[in-house]
Amino acid sequence: MTQEQALKIMKTGVNIYLTGSAGAGKTYLLNKYISYLQEHDIPVAVTASTGIAATHMNGMTIHSWSGIGIKNRMDERDLSDLEDKKYLWKRFEKARVLIIDEVSMLHGYQLDMIEKVCRRFKRSNDPFGGLQVILSGDFFQLPPVEKTGQGVSMVYESDAWQILNPAICYISEQHRQEDEVLINILNTIRSNSIEELQYEQLEKRINAELKNVKPTKLYTHNINVDNENNIELGKIDEETKVYQMTSTGKDNLIEILKKSCIAYENLYLKIGAEVMSIKNNFDKGYVNGSRGKVIHFDTETGNPVVMFYNGVTQTVSPELWAIEEDGKIKASITQIPLRLAWAITIHKSQGMSLDHAEIDLRTTFTYGMGYVALSRVRSISGIKLLGINKDSLKVNPKVLEFDQDLKNESYNNEIMFKKLSKEDQSKMEINFIERMGGSVIPEKKKKATLSKTHQQNSRTIDTKVPTVLITKELLDQGKSIKEITKERGLTAGTITHHIEQIMSAYPDTKISHIRPPKKHIDLVEKANKKLKGEDIGKLNPIKIMLEEEGYNLSFEEIRLAKLFI
Repeated sequence: MTQEQALKIMKTGVNIYLTGSAGAGKTYLLNKYISYLQEHDIPVAVTASTGIAATHMNGMTIHSWSGIGIKNRMDERDLSDLEDKKYLWKRFEKARVLIIDEVSMLHGYQLDMIEKVCRRFKRSNDPFGGLQVILSGDFFQLPPVEKTGQGVSMVYESDAWQILNPAICYISEQHRQEDEVLINILNTIRSNSIEELQYEQLEKRINAELKNVKPTKLYTHNINVDNENNIELGKIDEETKVYQMTSTGKDNLIEILKKSCIAYENLYLKIGAEVMSIKNNFDKGYVNGSRGKVIHFDTETGNPVVMFYNGVTQTVSPELWAIEEDGKIKASITQIPLRLAWAITIHKSQGMSLDHAEIDLRTTFTYGMGYVALSRVRSISGIKLLGINKDSLKVNPKVLEFDQDLKNESYNNEIMFKKLSKEDQSKMEINFIERMGGSVIPEKKKKATLSKTHQQNSRTIDTKVPTVLITKELLDQGKSIKEITKERGLTAGTITHHIEQIMSAYPDTKISHIRPPKKHIDLVEKANKKLKGEDIGKLNPIKIMLEEEGYNLSFEEIRLAKLFI
């Protein structure tokens, strides 16, 4: 399947698992879809399983976005505690599409927790609360980090995966490697069909000379990386320039960015330092992973001037890494987008494209590590191996079997969507946009049209009313919750949450026409009075106490009753 075909399927609103070999352009395609959603005013939550992957899309980790954090389980009390966090309500209320990149590094039980949280906050029993979910990853790459005594559970083995039942889009394009020899080696690793010919081709790269360049060394452990870079920088007898990271936003979000981004808080450079770009800058001729050497420092700005090994020489200026939500920057850090490039971990290299790499394939310790290391490099001529053993190229047999199923499903989806006429495709896209509350006219075109209308009428036109106020207007008209949910196309839980916000901001709003039975109000009030400490006012403790007394009220009934106490 091509990127273009996968994008068309995404636009119809179906849930997707986007996959393909390393270098297929999965992250590029996700960014393209994010732009499409933003143009149509559809709020999208951009997340990834790791901070590094999240920064490639200006997103945040799925653990942070969903509120699951470092938890290994999620019971009713945990869910109830999350419901007390106002920022989560705002986040889920806005979201219509959820993107999770690098899902291969998520445990199955983590995806189950995320699914539960989505259903709870969206107040819907639909998979993930009715969000369109785009999962992206490659199970041949690094698996989840094994936790003591828990083992590894892949996301496709989770209940959430079965519930979601995503349409498979398996991208067959290749945008990193143009070298047929390396492409063939990587494909034979993926299909577990590697033979002596491929081993011989790799063995020829053992201690291969890479002329006029010091390759990036890929290590399995951080300690080796730090030692290597510090030793090599110390060998250079030149003045050290220090670049300090700057930041804006809330401290906790800044810390998340710092931990997830591979930019240094303090970047130490010297003339002659081997460096690697950690940001794409297509206009200047270098990309994430491009290698080069600092040749001097700009006399006006003090920024490093790098001669990249692709022949481009550029002054490298500070760039921004940000956490964005609903089109707004919540936190950001700014730093020169360079990293000392004598060494980096294989784990942190995932998602990068390297010109040259020195790799020791004798020391890999998990499935996927050898494949990830080799697939970072653009051509076989850019690889220097220190050693290799056949175990380093083994793939998880469960993944191998599952991968064939994915390819078959993707092929069937490709055939099915090819049969759609242009008119049917367009109708499905429009239906999805309207269902998500977006604008059928792209946002850019809409702004241009509004600007023209503004000039004609010489007055400002407000095109967007806050969603809570729309609910208030319907409430003021005397409509019931059922009538409002039907008219707005939202869940009863979302409308109840709107009403809670309305009563907080507009306490004089008349809501007597949605008053629940007096018995419900009395039961909730009585149960709440029995609670102590932090449990007072919380939904789950109230619900548990009522169930112990033989009363089975839903969370929505409890929330509504609380408004009348």
